[in-house]
Amino acid sequence: MIPPVVGAAWLQDRRDDVVVADVRWYLDGRSGRDAYDRGHLPGAVFVDLDRVLAGPATREGGRHPLPDPEAFARGMAALGIGDGDTVVAYDDDGGVMAARLVWMLRATGHEAALSTAASPRGTARSRPRPRRGRPRPSPRSRGRRTASRRPTTPPTVRTS
Repeated sequence: MIPPVVGAAWLQDRRDDVVVADVRWYLDGRSGRDAYDRGHLPGAVFVDLDRVLAGPATREGGRHPLPDPEAFARGMAALGIGDGDTVVAYDDDGGVMAARLVWMLRATGHEAALSTAASPRGTARSRPRPRRGRPRPSPRSRGRRTASRRPTTPPTVRTS
C-alpha cells in the first residue's frame, strides 16, 4: 500500500507508475486552472475542485459538499484515472486542496497519496520543475474500465 504522503524522491522513482494530479484551488478567486496552465509537474492532470471534487453548493451542504458518487466516478474517468491507477496529488498550499482528492480516493479503496514534491513548503532542490504541456493519462488506464467504485459518505456525527 502506498503511504499517505510521499516526497519528491518517491515520486521520481515511480513516475511512470502513477497518475499525478494538480489540485490547485484558491479561496481568493484566483484560478487553479490558470496556475496549472502556467506550469505544472510533468504529465500532471488538472483536477478541478469545483467541478470534480464537489457537488453543487447549497445552503445546507455548503460551498463544497461531496459530489454525487457517479459524478465523481465520471470526473475521474474523464481525467483518465481508472480503478487500478495510483494517484499522487499536489497543490501549492501545502496539500490543503490535494488532500481532498487523496481522502476521497483512499476512502473508496483506491491507492492515492499526497505529494510534498510540488509544495512551496517542500525542499526546493528536490522538487521536479513545473512545465507546460498536455497531460498524459496513465498508460495503465488506457483501454481499461475507469473508476467505478462509489465514494462513501462520511458518517453522520451526532451530538447529544
